[in-house]
Amino acid sequence: MKTHYIYNVTINIDDSVHMDWLEWMRSTHIPDVLATGMFDECKISKVLAGDPEGTTYAVQYIAKDRESLTLYQNLFAPDLQKEHSKRYANKFVAFRTILEIVDEF
Repeated sequence: MKTHYIYNVTINIDDSVHMDWLEWMRSTHIPDVLATGMFDECKISKVLAGDPEGTTYAVQYIAKDRESLTLYQNLFAPDLQKEHSKRYANKFVAFRTILEIVDEF
């Protein structure tokens, strides 16, 4: 069985820019990340737990393999994250995790 990895970015975005951010993610940022060739697909999910300060999403990129994920982090992520930070300065909080899929049913 091939091991799969998920690059998960959890983002809380300020409600004042929420709709602009979501459209930008769909039309620009996610396509730019996928264009690196390091991921097979992306899923964006809204976290329903509810945060009184903004709206939270989990953006999950499915990596081709561990090497692709490492290359993405080293070669592409800094510039793409900088673009996001510049566009939405002081309007979001994000944290990133790497998940290894150990089984699927």
